[in-house]
Amino acid sequence: MDLRQLRYFIAIVEQGSFSKAAEVLNVAQPALSLHVRNMEVELGSSLLFRSPQGVVATEAGEILLRNARIIIDQFSIARHEIQGHEAEPSGEVRVGLPGTISQILSVPLIIEARKQFPKVKLRIAEAMSGFVLEWIREGRVDLAVLYIPVSDRTLASSPILTEELWLLGPVTPPKGVEPPPAGPCSHKHIAKLPLVLPSGSHGLRSLLEKEAAAQGFELNTVIEVDSYANIKGLVEIGMGYSILPFNSIAREVQSGKLLAWRFAKPKLERAVNLVHPIDRPLTHATASIEALCRSTLLKLATTGKWNGARALK
Repeated sequence: MDLRQLRYFIAIVEQGSFSKAAEVLNVAQPALSLHVRNMEVELGSSLLFRSPQGVVATEAGEILLRNARIIIDQFSIARHEIQGHEAEPSGEVRVGLPGTISQILSVPLIIEARKQFPKVKLRIAEAMSGFVLEWIREGRVDLAVLYIPVSDRTLASSPILTEELWLLGPVTPPKGVEPPPAGPCSHKHIAKLPLVLPSGSHGLRSLLEKEAAAQGFELNTVIEVDSYANIKGLVEIGMGYSILPFNSIAREVQSGKLLAWRFAKPKLERAVNLVHPIDRPLTHATASIEALCRSTLLKLATTGKWNGARALK
């Protein structure tokens, strides 16, 4: 039994006639009779009583009529609710961000979400990339923005922009260390420098190790610390050099607290990826926030508000 048969049955009872119902529904009368017979067979009971005065519902037919009207009304309510939901997204959306991305993206994303989707409750969860990746795999966040490209049977990612990495150093070089010359720095020059870098579990460290191996040298890491603020503080007091996104050091370089060198071609860059699950459907609210994340990231890059970022076409 389906909704169409229920509508036909309601029309027959309300019109009191197969012929009148056929006219109202624009359906052939034999087809209506066949539908009613099929319903009676399925339910194992007579639904209509035919008399010279017309058609009336039997006791079983009255039960079906009452429930059919409820079902049709409920379906109509559900349809209107879904259509309204599609017109204006609502609900909670959780976005996982690494700290370095969160400090750039969170505020403009929240402002635009409040403006464009007032019925969406946006939650920002911040942690290191490895933890954010774990969260989205476990379904604890709905979307993520990561430096790590992801592609497997549960997740997919798309690169949105690239972020340029720079060498940074103290104003006064460490004792016995020759600072890089002015101008672009070669990739191999960093082999000569004592480095303050994140630990091996950090995505940036993995990228740098991979680049060093491709260039045929090893990184001289003297201190490991998983905090950009602490890395910059240690470099500033002369404990070594480091490699960080330009946006994260722009203020210190502009204020004269740190020196910075761009890398010679090829530039040292890393991609920023928007990650979403593919093993479960996105809600309308989640899809709307995903599109807003993408447009906000591109806007930050193209307007220069994300220093050192380049939008990908």
